[in-house]
Amino acid sequence: MSAATVKDNAPVDTGLEMSRQRSWKGSITFGVATILLLLLALPAGRTGVSTYRLADRASSWTAPDILVPTWPTVLVCALLLALATAYSVWATLRYRRPGLWLAIVVALVGVFGFLTWSAADGLVPVTGLLFGAISLSVPLVFGALGGVIGERVGVVNVAIEAQFLLAAFTSALVGTITGSYVLGLIAAIFAGALVGAVLGLFAIRYLVDQVIVGVVLNVLITGLTSFLHGAIMVPNGATLNSPPRFPRWAIPGLSEIPVLGPVLFNQTLIVYLMYIAVPAVAWGLYKTRWGLRLRAVGEHPQAADTVGIKVNPTRFWNLLLAGGIAGIGGAYFTLGAVGSFDKEMTNGLGFIALAAVIFGGWDPVRATLAALLFGFATNLQTLLGNLGSPIPGDFLAMLPYLVTIFAVVGLAGRVRGPAAAGKPYIKG
Repeated sequence: MSAATVKDNAPVDTGLEMSRQRSWKGSITFGVATILLLLLALPAGRTGVSTYRLADRASSWTAPDILVPTWPTVLVCALLLALATAYSVWATLRYRRPGLWLAIVVALVGVFGFLTWSAADGLVPVTGLLFGAISLSVPLVFGALGGVIGERVGVVNVAIEAQFLLAAFTSALVGTITGSYVLGLIAAIFAGALVGAVLGLFAIRYLVDQVIVGVVLNVLITGLTSFLHGAIMVPNGATLNSPPRFPRWAIPGLSEIPVLGPVLFNQTLIVYLMYIAVPAVAWGLYKTRWGLRLRAVGEHPQAADTVGIKVNPTRFWNLLLAGGIAGIGGAYFTLGAVGSFDKEMTNGLGFIALAAVIFGGWDPVRATLAALLFGFATNLQTLLGNLGSPIPGDFLAMLPYLVTIFAVVGLAGRVRGPAAAGKPYIKG
């Protein structure tokens, strides 16, 4: 057989082809965003001036408000999105994958244009918007980190919602009884790990389908916490459902940085733990022996077994770790945000965290960015309602979930997860 025949019959680089398909979907997504923004800009119906307030009232730093003309700004943003779409198409045609920076730029420009249109003759508190986005993203980030660890080790963790709920309930109960938010947080970690242990027991030991186990756990924990809330917490709210909340600790110097200082460095302990957890998980996953073993078990358990790695114990113990990390996110609902437990208070955020895992390509840093995006969309919904946006309220209520679908389908596209995720391993 000639070399030319071999070359002609060579298999297509599936990795390159999948990358090109993702690039095409990204280009289409950018184009849709451009069209939507143009539809808002071209009628020129939202005239006036949009005001952006950078300075936080609690900060000693002051700055004048930024005034931007509404219609010209929206039109410029739409044109910038059109240029970004054209660049994405050009790069895709040349088999060049547009970098993550392009998606970030498109998101920032699109959000700025949409906010400007919504805030015609209104005020956008930038610091408040970002602070609220961080606060709403905290449980999503911890849930996404737990999801990344679980799926990287080969177990699909659909039970993040159950870990959130049981951790929130336990932290409220223990925190109230002991009067300590630290003990409440520790109890939440154990509660999340407990759900992870049950998931591991059925998925690893008894080989039950992992997705089915996760769904059943979500339903079970939802019913259990709702029953216990009504049976013991509602009649005894003062003694069983009034946990102390984590106070905000301002970091001297850093908290006075304009705009970002009050947002990032005047937070609770759980938020500071998030700052540590994200780089720690990323470093551990790619730079340590633990991470190498974890990824080997999730990609090729047979090969890992041949070099002496105990596949199923590795999966089980890492599921406990993943559940404990997700439990910290559950504790944030009661000890960091609300100050009490209410039934179904997580409101499906465990599934949004799972979507962040997929959107982030099973990478802890990218999954964190996805969680921040979803948190921002949730807070944006509230802000738009306060601004009196002409968009119907029912549509605004759907906004976080629309962003989730938009991101996972439009930007993530066909992404390949760990090869052995969802597949039980039977030694032999």
